[in-house]
Amino acid sequence: MLSKNNPRVKYVRRLANHRFRDKEKKFLVEGIRFVEEAISSAWPVEMLVYSKEIMENPRAENLLKTAAASNISLLEVEVKDFGELAETVTPQGVIAVAAQRGQQLEDLETEDGPALLVLVDGVQDPGNLGTIVRSADAAGAGGVILLEGTADIYNPKALRATMGSIFHLPVVQGVSAQDVLAYLKQRGIKTVAGDPCGSRVLSEIDLKVPCALVAGSEAGGINKSLKENVDETARIPMPGRAESLNVAISASIMLYEALRQRGTG
Repeated sequence: MLSKNNPRVKYVRRLANHRFRDKEKKFLVEGIRFVEEAISSAWPVEMLVYSKEIMENPRAENLLKTAAASNISLLEVEVKDFGELAETVTPQGVIAVAAQRGQQLEDLETEDGPALLVLVDGVQDPGNLGTIVRSADAAGAGGVILLEGTADIYNPKALRATMGSIFHLPVVQGVSAQDVLAYLKQRGIKTVAGDPCGSRVLSEIDLKVPCALVAGSEAGGINKSLKENVDETARIPMPGRAESLNVAISASIMLYEALRQRGTG
């Protein structure tokens, strides 16, 4: 059993820092179900840090056996040291160190039927970002693109909000709007931006064709220069008194309108 002064334990602790995560191209996955999802999805998991005193769960024992069979390093630490590593209020006793895949635009799934992608511009709340990825996964989208200035998908809160969907579809982050728009135009993928002042109601826009649905920041919506270059803007009807919808909810509505039009589900 290793202490918090062990170099590998110190390394895991440093991965809580955004800059260090980016430098090392690693991130942390916490919780039994979440780590199970990573391993079963064949995601590159390098190490499991655990505390047996917390892992009082038959699934946890099976998880350790599965990890060992997959040649994943196992690192046991004391309860108090694990508590310093964990982000959750009630830790389940296991954290995985996983590799960031560094996915590119070419990794997006656009060939199987009409493409359905989500383009995220400037969303800052990690919970909203993770929920958008989860909704995109649920809707069968071919991937999510995060423009420069959007929150980090490997933020612990964003990861938890994906509920494991991060392991199911490509998420490309840190790309410029210019590069994305050129990529989409070259492949004949229409861009449709959600906008409360959009020229047409969402249901009036053809989403049966290959399309990328654009969700903007919580405060300012779609960046002005991006909005000027999308193919269409769409508004979601809001006959009530609310001034706006949460960005994750708006993105979900757009995704499921596309499914409705395509007769999916």
